Amino acid sequence: MTQDYVGTKSFARRSTPYELYMEEQGVPIHYGQVGYYDLRDLPLGPWRRMQAEGAFFDLSGTGGQQGTYLIQVPGAGAIAPEKHMYEEVFYVLEGRGTTEIWTDGGGQPSTFEWQAGSLFSPPMNTWHRLVNASASPALLLGVTNAPPAFFIYRTQDFMFNNPYQFTDRYDGSADYFKEQPFGRDELSGRARNFGNIIPDAIHTELPLDGQRGAGHRHFSWNLSGNTFQGFIAEYPSGRYSKTHAHDAGPILICLSGKGYSITWPREAGTQPWKNGKGDLVKRQDYIPGGIVSAAPGNANWFHGHFGASAEPLRVLAFLGGFPRRTAGAPGVEMHALNLDVKEGGNTIEYEDEDPYVRQMFEEELNKAGARFDMPEEVYAR
Repeated sequence: MTQDYVGTKSFARRSTPYELYMEEQGVPIHYGQVGYYDLRDLPLGPWRRMQAEGAFFDLSGTGGQQGTYLIQVPGAGAIAPEKHMYEEVFYVLEGRGTTEIWTDGGGQPSTFEWQAGSLFSPPMNTWHRLVNASASPALLLGVTNAPPAFFIYRTQDFMFNNPYQFTDRYDGSADYFKEQPFGRDELSGRARNFGNIIPDAIHTELPLDGQRGAGHRHFSWNLSGNTFQGFIAEYPSGRYSKTHAHDAGPILICLSGKGYSITWPREAGTQPWKNGKGDLVKRQDYIPGGIVSAAPGNANWFHGHFGASAEPLRVLAFLGGFPRRTAGAPGVEMHALNLDVKEGGNTIEYEDEDPYVRQMFEEELNKAGARFDMPEEVYAR
């Protein structure tokens, strides 16, 4: 007797609730790239709901955790005000202006200024409006954790017209959007920004950070009470940090300098070229305003970020939407990302990396007229 299967073994993936929302907006949507040399090259289109020009893009490897888009505020104009039940962080690519923040029945709006290089986040479900202070258009990158929020709640009326106010995140105080000094993260011990705005991510002084290699500078940020987090890191010219792996989701935008990222699936091993699997390695070059997915394809790809100019490479990282819970009960010992792969971690030590990583880096420095400056002892076994 022949037994028929119930259902089908293959099918076309349906649009997620967030993808349906993107499609409804009527602006260009760009899918599947590892990154872009310069975000300013992406075509924009009229965004009627926002009274602006815009485009969505979805980098390979974000895993449905982050929503990313560009919005262009017209010269001497403003976008439509909005509020929503997801977190949103803006990075200013071009232009200068102000943001107005207010709550229903909350009195006068709070206002703060921004410029190229500013990073800020309207507190969740507060009304906000971007106002352009110059005659030229302003271009901003918006990064959100809207995709998982849309997947849970689905109803756009709930997402955009919810009256709930998160008073534990935003109290309307006059100094809420003032720059704050660095503190120390209580878990990692590394530097963290505890303010709600970074006025100039391009030129802010970065503390030294010894976990990623020679000369690495780094601090983490967490704005406006968000679960959404990120960091800013700087690699001195002639030096690079260790290649490593982590879950899907994070993206990097180049702030200054010029560079490239390489990434490959974990099954290619820690030395892909030496193992005859160099064809699996993907590379994305970028200049200031360029962007790259840190782990395209499946999660936990190895990857590294490299400056290819005579000036330091500075990058801004967005680490994803909803945090993932790791295995085990609260209190279980966790391994930091920067622990050696030989000890169960996710970082390849310099002495164990593929020799072509160094060779490629030296070749790129030569093209840029820059000097290789890695200490020889870090490669010693």
